Amino acid sequence: MASDKELSDFLKSVEKRAFKRTVYAVRDDEAALDIVQDSMIRLAERYAQRPPAEWPLLFQRIVTNATLDWFRRQKVRRAVLQNFSDFARDDDSDEFDLLGALNAVEGALGAESAADSVARDEILRRIEGQIMELPTRQREAFLLRYWEEFDVAETAEVMGCSEGSVKTHCSRAVQALAKALRAQGITP
Repeated sequence: MASDKELSDFLKSVEKRAFKRTVYAVRDDEAALDIVQDSMIRLAERYAQRPPAEWPLLFQRIVTNATLDWFRRQKVRRAVLQNFSDFARDDDSDEFDLLGALNAVEGALGAESAADSVARDEILRRIEGQIMELPTRQREAFLLRYWEEFDVAETAEVMGCSEGSVKTHCSRAVQALAKALRAQGITP
């Protein structure tokens, strides 16, 4: 049986990558944070007694299932209710100032020059945009293999498919990303 420190160390080692992977999937930072936190709690509650070597695959499967559950809930919510109150201001004004809201966030990036920041953000936005354009299974295989650094067998287990399917999905994802990014002038 693993110690609490081992579990804590494992969770610390996977939290950032799991968050980024989930953000790519759900496109919502707050939802991604909730999904990852819930997944960590599930792992700790249900699988802490398992050997630490089993945790990476268990955790990825839990995150994947939690993400799918989130999509199901969103589909139901969208069908029942569309909430525009997020755009309302607190002062009962009919106007929503998007630029004002964005300016409130500005300045938190530090001492980086504006040109460097814009260029970096634009490249990252393009790369992330192209990852988001991948078909779901290709995106999942790509992120597990190259972001999470799982081997083919581990990725196949998490995705619930054969190793050959993982290789095919990854190959197609890499080819599609390389072609799309080259077309946008982004080269390694």
